[in-house]
Amino acid sequence: MLQIQVIRENPSYVIERLKVKNFDATELINNILEIDTQIRQTKKTLDNNLMEQGKLAKSIGQLFKEGKRDEAEAMKAQTAQLKADEKALQTELADKDRKINELMVLLPNMPHTSVPCGKGAEDNEVVYQEGDASAFKTPALPHWELVKKYDIIDFELGVKITGAGFPVYKGKGAKMQRALINFFLDSASEHGYREVEPPYVVNEASAYATGQLPDKEAQMYHVDLDNLYLIPTAEVPVTNIYRDTILKASDFPIKNCAYSACFRREAGSYGKDVRGLNRLHQFDKVEIVQVEHPDKSYETLEEMKQYGMSLLQRLGLPFRVLRLCGGDISFTSALTYDLEVFSRAQEKWLEVSSISNFESYQANRLKLRFKDENGKMRLAHTLNGSALALPRVMAAIIENYQTPEGIVVPEVLRPYTHFDIID
Repeated sequence: MLQIQVIRENPSYVIERLKVKNFDATELINNILEIDTQIRQTKKTLDNNLMEQGKLAKSIGQLFKEGKRDEAEAMKAQTAQLKADEKALQTELADKDRKINELMVLLPNMPHTSVPCGKGAEDNEVVYQEGDASAFKTPALPHWELVKKYDIIDFELGVKITGAGFPVYKGKGAKMQRALINFFLDSASEHGYREVEPPYVVNEASAYATGQLPDKEAQMYHVDLDNLYLIPTAEVPVTNIYRDTILKASDFPIKNCAYSACFRREAGSYGKDVRGLNRLHQFDKVEIVQVEHPDKSYETLEEMKQYGMSLLQRLGLPFRVLRLCGGDISFTSALTYDLEVFSRAQEKWLEVSSISNFESYQANRLKLRFKDENGKMRLAHTLNGSALALPRVMAAIIENYQTPEGIVVPEVLRPYTHFDIID
């Protein structure tokens, strides 16, 4: 959530920045500022009321000491009226606070100045590419045919058990999944991330704090009876470790990683782009999350991007890095890099990671603060990224490493799989 003082001090700047996300905030900002003015006026009236009550309390005591009972009783009546007014002002203030909060959560995060303008994915900026995608010129089978041939992933069985988008991994396919998870977790640990194992369901407060509510409610699985949500990513529970927390500047950087299953309804997804492993309702992912000093968060974002790239380099997959444009960046992000691998058979790029800096947007909702070097209380910055999401990494490995003899296992995974080929 944006900070009210930022909106108050420079509303036109906020409006202009949000236009990069193709979001017209003019009316919303004006409504927020109107209620903010009312809140400050109400607070001033309340402060004056409390000050007057304090003065009267002193006078009443003195009058009783002087034996001026009638005058004291008259002042007590004034105090009673002031207390009734105070209660009404407190109720009015709570109502206005609720109204302004309902409006504030409708505002997306302001994009960083480096975010390019654009309407959608076609306007994203390629900032790096490694590996020659055009080298894959020989005919190749798509992964959904190969997994059936080698009996390692069963989509039909998943439909039988649950429904579309819930595949069953079998045999060497299941072992490959486990190998990727362990490889990603071990790599994160080697790079200073503390491993945590979070819950797979969160409460409403947690989903709100990281920005899934109210923006992405339709994309989440909701357990109605308990009012809990299945997590769309480990970012949600891991970031919420620091909800309502006050840190010290010396605590930074805080680095966590977590493996989890992820659950997404993917409402509205259809067509060829959802075939096989391209888009699932349940999938595995290793997430990296950092809490950082505001002065260092963009340096940290670059480090996280480089780390994600290093995983793809070690897997030997052709990949590219995109800086997302305003029309494709998420509601909560200030700057996002997407990492995409090339699919040999599909001849397309598949996203396997989004690495984002949320600046203070999540921290404001989380009430995640720290005392800086001067003792001043400030909001921290939060960042996260997939390192990596498994389905499309698996698809790319299966398609890019296919041979007449079988699917060759990337060398870096062999200590985990204990086999060199899927045949």
